[in-house]
Amino acid sequence: MLGFLTARQAGLDDPLRLRRAESTRRVLSLKLNPDRDVDRIHGNGINTIDIEAIEGRYMLSGGADGVIVIYDLENFNGKAQYTCKAVCTVGRSNRYVHKFSVETVQWYPYDTGMFVSSSFDKTMKVWDTETLKPAEVFEFEGNVYSHHLSPIARKHSLIAVGTKNPKIQLCDLKSGSRIHVLQGHRAEVLSVRWSPRYEHILATASADSKVKVWDVRRASGCLFALDQHNGDKSKASSEAVNTAHNGRVNGLCFTGDGLYLLTTGTDDRMRLWNSASGENTLVNYGKVCNESRKRLQFTVSRGCSPEFVFVPCGSSVAVYTLHTGELVTMLRGHYNNVDCCEFHPDYQELYSGGKDCNILAWVPVLRTSDVEEESNSAKDAAGQSSVNPALQDAWSSDED
Repeated sequence: MLGFLTARQAGLDDPLRLRRAESTRRVLSLKLNPDRDVDRIHGNGINTIDIEAIEGRYMLSGGADGVIVIYDLENFNGKAQYTCKAVCTVGRSNRYVHKFSVETVQWYPYDTGMFVSSSFDKTMKVWDTETLKPAEVFEFEGNVYSHHLSPIARKHSLIAVGTKNPKIQLCDLKSGSRIHVLQGHRAEVLSVRWSPRYEHILATASADSKVKVWDVRRASGCLFALDQHNGDKSKASSEAVNTAHNGRVNGLCFTGDGLYLLTTGTDDRMRLWNSASGENTLVNYGKVCNESRKRLQFTVSRGCSPEFVFVPCGSSVAVYTLHTGELVTMLRGHYNNVDCCEFHPDYQELYSGGKDCNILAWVPVLRTSDVEEESNSAKDAAGQSSVNPALQDAWSSDED
C-alpha cells in the first residue's frame, strides 16, 4: 500500500488504481462486525434487502411476515459500537401492509422519497416514503416473485415484474398501468433484472430452466436465450436445448459495468455469461448449494480488481472471484438459511438477511494504523489536553 501511495504522490500512478487496490483489500478482510447490530424487527425470515444509491444511508428490508422496514445505517454516536436503527416500519398494524410474504423491495433509483415492494399477495405497491402509504397498487393474477426498476433509465419508467404467470409484465410508473407483456417462458418467472449498461435490455429467469434477454423496444420477442452448451447439440439432450441450467433458474445479477450476467439455479450451479453475445464463459464455481424454490438475491462487488460474487449458500455467504471461480471464503454467522445479501459499494460492506430473522453486517477489518488514528481522534474529541499548545486559542481582548 505504501508503494501505491508513493507512486500516487509522485504522479506516477492513476488514483483509480489506488482506490481499486484498497477496495479489494477491504473486501478480502470482511468479517462479521461484533460492534454493529441491526434492529431486529421482523418476526419471520428476511427475503430481500436494498440499499439506496443516493446517499448510501438507508436500507430497506422485506420479510416473510409481510413487514417492510427502513433502517438508517449512519453512526451518529461517535463510538465504534452502535445499532442501525429502524427509522420506520410498515408493520402488521398498518392498514396498507402486504397480507403475505414480501419477496422484493427496491428504492426508486433517483430519489429516496419512493420505494416499490412486491408480495405473494399478488400485488406490487409503490410507496411514498414520507407517509408510508401506497401511491399506486398493481394487482396480478398470481404470486409476484420479483420486480425491478432500471437503475439508469432516462427514457422510460418501466417496472419489470415476474409472477407465477409465465408472461413478464411491464408496468409504467408514469401512467400507473400495465403497458406491455413479454411472452416466451413456459413456467413462473422467478427473477427479472434490467441491465445497468443499456436501459432497454432486460434479463428474465424462469422455472422452465431458461434465461432470456429482451430488448423491450422490439415487438418480435427476445433477443436470445442463454444456452449452457453454447450451441453444441452433441452435449445437450433434446429437452436441454437453450437451457441455462438443469433446474429452476432463481437468481440473476449483472456485474456493475453490465458486461456480464450471473445466474444461479437449483442444479447447484452458478454461471457467468457475456451479456452482449449470450455466450457461457465456462467459469467453474463448483457446487453452489441452492435449495430455494423462489428468488435468490445475490450480489457482485463494485470497484474491486478482481471483482467478487457474494452468494447465499445454506447458512453462510460464499465469496467467489468473479472471473476465475475461486472460492475465497465462507462468511458464517447466521443460524439458518441466508436468503439475500446486498453489497455497499461506498464502504465495501456487505449486509445479509436470512430465515433466522437477523440482518448481519460484514465490515472490513481496519488496519492497526487505522485503529490508532480512530483512537487518537476520539481522545482529541474527549478533551483539550491532547491539543498542541501552539494550536490552542490564546486570543484576548484589549478591553479586558
